[in-house]
Amino acid sequence: MLQILDSTLREGEQTPGVYFSPDKKMIIAQFLDQIGVDIIEVGNPAVDREIALAITRISQAGLKAKIGAHSLCKIDHVQKALDCGIDFLGIFFSVSKKRLEQDYNIDLDVAIEKIIEVVTFAKEQKHDLLIRYTAEDTVRSPIENVIAAATAAVKAGVNIISIADTTGYSTPFHPQRSMYFYVKTLKEELGNRGLYPQIEVHCHNDKGLALANALDAYRGGADIIDVATMGLGERAGIVDLAELLINLIDMGEKEKKWQLNCLEELYKFVSQHSHIPIPPHQAITGKNAFTHYAGVHVKAVAKNEELYQSLNPHILGKKSSLALGMQSGYTAVQLALKQIGQGELAENKDLVDKILQEIKVIAKRGTPIDIEAELPKIIEKFSVATHPFGNDICNLSV
Repeated sequence: MLQILDSTLREGEQTPGVYFSPDKKMIIAQFLDQIGVDIIEVGNPAVDREIALAITRISQAGLKAKIGAHSLCKIDHVQKALDCGIDFLGIFFSVSKKRLEQDYNIDLDVAIEKIIEVVTFAKEQKHDLLIRYTAEDTVRSPIENVIAAATAAVKAGVNIISIADTTGYSTPFHPQRSMYFYVKTLKEELGNRGLYPQIEVHCHNDKGLALANALDAYRGGADIIDVATMGLGERAGIVDLAELLINLIDMGEKEKKWQLNCLEELYKFVSQHSHIPIPPHQAITGKNAFTHYAGVHVKAVAKNEELYQSLNPHILGKKSSLALGMQSGYTAVQLALKQIGQGELAENKDLVDKILQEIKVIAKRGTPIDIEAELPKIIEKFSVATHPFGNDICNLSV
């Protein structure tokens, strides 16, 4: 069964300028748990004491999700993670030729010995600990190096092997660079050795292909997919949580696995406390994701929303809406009038026409029109005065 690992609190906090206090991390973790995420990766405790504190508190919070920590392939770092009471430990160590030669200054055999040593230590400290080994920059590493390191890691006690597209290099359109290829190849090669770890994928969005690569990995049989709220992370970030869940449902995963109606509050909270606004046009979670604007669109969805929507917003606890502006038509004004409780005016063709022309003029300022706040003022400008004597009251004799 597919699992979701959310890394908002680890990868997400690697977004420049983003910081979540331990209290904020607890709230985010509770949201994620409510949504139904399987693993919550909280951070690397060796980076800062406050991160260690957050991991410890969340580990003790009684959440259904497994709580994980990220760690360099070093025994002292692993010990700091274990001290937080985690269920899940992620260890990473690159076996790419360039990193081995230019960064670590060691060969593959020495790297594998180090991986075995650290994994063995972690497993000895906590036998039921779920351990993930990541060959950082997996997809740009020699496949034979990845297979050798993964084989040794699983034999030492690793439960999960993560395929990391650390630089967003993968593409579904190249046979030897696709996540489908890597998932299939790794599963087959390890299976040939009698080893059957879960396969995880971590896809970066440098070329805008993170979601496509994650879905390609799912098609290839990946067991765990990494995500972050708002797609936060290093550089261009990683796979967006909401976008992945919606697409997985579209590909056959059961909707009831996740509480999708909790996504909006999570995204608002993360956006507020990361100080990063959600783009209005962002798929699934953006303000305009279910907003219809052009006249032909609004006229059609007024009859049947499916004419211009392939996703039902109700599964997210949302409703479709409309916007007014340069592209609006007669129907949009009628619907907007009904929206603000002025439906009786919608039958006044002359008034609706005048409102529509005024809306087109206002739209040239280049900012959205607030239906609730601005439409009543436009109506007031063109409506007949509500006084029983009409507009000529000042001309009546006494």
